[in-house]
Formats: sequence, C-alpha cells, structure tokens
Amino acid sequence: METKIVSVDNHMDNSLSYQQAVDILKSGEVVAFPTETVYGLGALATDETAVQRIYDAKGRPSDNPLIVHIGRQEDVDKYALNVPEHAKALMERYWPGPLTLVFHKRPGVIAENATPGFQTVGLRMPDHPVALELLRTLDGPLAAPSANRSGKPSPTEAAHVYHDLKGRIPLIVDGGRTGVGVESTVLDMTTEPPTILRPGGLTREMIEAVIGPVHAESKTSEGEAPRAPGMKYMHYAPESPLYVIESDEAVIQRAVSSIHEDGKRVAVIGPDEYGDSGADWYFSVGARSDQQAMATNLYNAIRQCDETEADIILAVETASTGVGEAVMNRLLKAADGKRF
Repeated sequence: METKIVSVDNHMDNSLSYQQAVDILKSGEVVAFPTETVYGLGALATDETAVQRIYDAKGRPSDNPLIVHIGRQEDVDKYALNVPEHAKALMERYWPGPLTLVFHKRPGVIAENATPGFQTVGLRMPDHPVALELLRTLDGPLAAPSANRSGKPSPTEAAHVYHDLKGRIPLIVDGGRTGVGVESTVLDMTTEPPTILRPGGLTREMIEAVIGPVHAESKTSEGEAPRAPGMKYMHYAPESPLYVIESDEAVIQRAVSSIHEDGKRVAVIGPDEYGDSGADWYFSVGARSDQQAMATNLYNAIRQCDETEADIILAVETASTGVGEAVMNRLLKAADGKRF
C-alpha cells in the first residue's frame, strides 16, 4: 500500500484535502491526523471492519479499547447514555481539549471492537483545527488511538507517523507538530467519584477545580482487560532499554560513568540544566521547572534516542504533580517500571 501525505495550511483552501481524507474514511479505511496531543489513527467508529484496520496497522492488542473522537459537544448523546451533570460541567470548561470522558455507551451504535468487552465508551473532542475540521466534514465519530506501531513512542509529527506506518495506511494529514505532546487524560464518569484511568494533558488539579475530588487508577490486574488505553501494556518504548533516573546531576553523572565503565554507550533525556552529564548523547526537553515543555518534547526525544547507537537510555524523572503526573506515567511505561 502506498502511504500519501497531504499538508493542510490555515492560509489555504484545504477543502479538497479534507474531502480526500473523508472519502477514504467512508470507504472503510484509516487516516492519520493531528490532534493537540499526538497524531491519531482514525477509522469510522461505527464500522467494525474499519476499526479492525486500526488494530491491524498498529499491531495493537485486540483487548485494548479505543477512544472515540467527536466534532461537536452535542454529539455525546448519540453515543453515550446517562451523562451526569458533572461531566457536562467538564465538557463546558475543557472541551475541546485533552480530556476523554468514559460513559455508558448507547447500544448498537459504536462498533463492538472499538470497546472490546465493555459497555462503556470513551469520548473526546480534540482541540485542534485540523482534527475538528476533519470530524465535522466527516460528520461522524472516529475511533483513534495514537498513529504509531503499538508499544512505540507516540507520534508528534507527521514524519513520525510515516516512519512507523509507511505502507500500512493510505493517508496522513499533516497539520504540523502537535502541542500538548502527551495523550489525553481519561476520566471514567461511570464511577463515584470519577476515576482517572490515564493521566494526560489535562491535570488532576484542573479536573478537581471543577468537580471536586477524583480517584486515580494506575494499572490493570493480571488477566484483566484494560479499561483505557495505556493501562496494561508496555508503551512508548524505544529500541534500547530505558531507565528512569533521579533528577540529580551528581547521580546522573555517576550513572553515566558506571555505564561507560561497562563499555556501553548511554543517551540521556533530561532538562537543559543537566547537559554536562558526560553522556554520549544528551536530548534536552526544556528547563527543569517546565513540565509542559517536557511533556511536549518527550516522545520526540525518545525517538531521537532510536537514531543513536546507545546501549542504554536514562530518562530524568520529574515531580508527579500537574502534567508531570502524565510525564511520569509515560516514562515508567516506556521503562517497564525500571529505575537506574
């Protein structure tokens, strides 16, 4: 299969590009497109055959549910039942935005393999002009996980999608680099209090400012299907083993020296301030105090490590507050829990 890339530009008439993407989606195929978090791989969420093409292209486990993207807030009632008032308050405040809300699903609408084994559905309205225009031109829901090979770092540029899925999908809509950098926060509205199934671009503090305390669930039990993307399987991983390391320059320098003594090469992902660590490769993700910069740049830095000959990758931890909670979630997933 040939994979084509079409670029959209706010200063041009992009109607033909959007129509090309919509025609492909309506034919039952998949299309990659940008959101404010990462690039997504979309298929009509009501078409079981189309949804299966997402799993096939990504090599994604079939028990890993998909988030359904919509273009208008009023579309929620087409796909969900019993939407609570505090969910509506969150939608009014944070939609469009990096927040996925899980509801009881309306029977017989969303393809069963988009929500495998569950009577719930995660819905979100992305805050990206390209994503919204595509959804509104389509006038339908898109099931869309990140547009990468399963388990690998999520794509924040069209080039990342092309690298991972060339020959596996027909079209990539290039809308430039994404901004948030980590996926949406997934909040289960069917529990009391609501439960954060996956931390993401919208922080716990921002959610609690609107609806009060929420619960957090960080992992899935052995043998249990994941209730949200990113809960069960190793994700976001580079080719070489990655370890999370303490945010202390002296600790990092000692670790680098130890790795060199073993005759191995090391890449470090960390803040601007630690660039003199002695690592063979150092990929800065922004100032130590700027967690949002780290979120934005994290996946690109992990991908850059794959372009080196590093035997080991060290990723500097950050505080698990604000968007740092999402950053640490992704780092520990990429490391499979390993610390140096």
